[in-house]
Amino acid sequence: MFQHVNEAMNGEVVTITRHGKPFAALVSVDVAEAVRQSMQSKPPGLVHYLKTFPGDSPIGRNPQPSRPVEL
Repeated sequence: MFQHVNEAMNGEVVTITRHGKPFAALVSVDVAEAVRQSMQSKPPGLVHYLKTFPGDSPIGRNPQPSRPVEL
């Protein structure tokens, strides 16, 4: 068991199986914390990204109405 802990401390991912099927992984605390933080932070959406463009951006809104589309 301690061999697996040492492997995880050295940056390896140790897969734990039950009846031959993987059900858990043993990783270092640093890796677990990085995963925990990435799961908690919600990535900004498209609207947030578009709002970062400056007001005088060459990517302006076309003032013309949208053309009809058949669906």
